[in-house]
Amino acid sequence: MNDISIPPASGVVASPAPASDRDAELLRTAESFEAVFIAQMLQLSGLAKAVSANGGFGGEAFASLLVEQYAAKLVERGGFGISEKVYEQLRDKELPNAERTVA
Repeated sequence: MNDISIPPASGVVASPAPASDRDAELLRTAESFEAVFIAQMLQLSGLAKAVSANGGFGGEAFASLLVEQYAAKLVERGGFGISEKVYEQLRDKELPNAERTVA
């Protein structure tokens, strides 16, 4: 198997450190959402077709899995910042009304 090597992005802010198990679960959910979003963008960009070119049926069958792994690695390296915003929205939604802040 090929080892996917993506250099860390410069200036990327790391995901916020979760304070509890529930916060960690919310962060994982947000990161999963971002990975799916990025995978869809990569699929629509034609990456799956380019990866599977001349790969026959096997190449076509596994191209989407490779694109999903690329997306997961991109999120792991900082992604587009979507997961942080989704995490904040999910976390704020769970706070009691009195503790919510309006931005």
